[in-house]
Amino acid sequence: MIILGIDPGLRTTGFGVIEKHGSKLRYIASGTIKAGLEGALPPRLKIILAGVREVVATYGPDCAAIEKVFVNVNPQSTLLLGQARGAAICALVGADLEVAEYSPTQIKQSVVGSGKAAKPQVQDMVARLLKLPGLPGSDAADALGVAICHAHTYDTLALLNVLNPQKTTLRMKNGRLV
Repeated sequence: MIILGIDPGLRTTGFGVIEKHGSKLRYIASGTIKAGLEGALPPRLKIILAGVREVVATYGPDCAAIEKVFVNVNPQSTLLLGQARGAAICALVGADLEVAEYSPTQIKQSVVGSGKAAKPQVQDMVARLLKLPGLPGSDAADALGVAICHAHTYDTLALLNVLNPQKTTLRMKNGRLV
């Protein structure tokens, strides 16, 4: 199964593609989609939408996962990040991909073992888990972390039918099944 992880950002959106065979993970690709620092919001969202579509077309993932927006001190920043995330989600569902969502804490817990891990720790563990020759950039590492988190939880969610809400009464709430 090929998993695409997305770390949304209005300036830089990270992506990471891994393959899962049983319990083994294999690195396929990672990188960033740069929407830039300047310019009007709609053209930047278009760049994110087109970039994610291109990644999907290039690597043909079976499913996708994206990081949830955390509430920032600045509500305006949170709203803008949410729009970037929305553009990425639109590209994913437009390609008929199943999209899972994980909080930053869930991702760090899954990759590092601590929900309060720092970015360098995530980068290091991603490199170790995927046997990379060097550290990926922080946005790409975060996206690979999203994909790894999904790889670790996918089988359990599929067993419980959480990935298909029409067939189950269980759902995820605050990282827990209810």
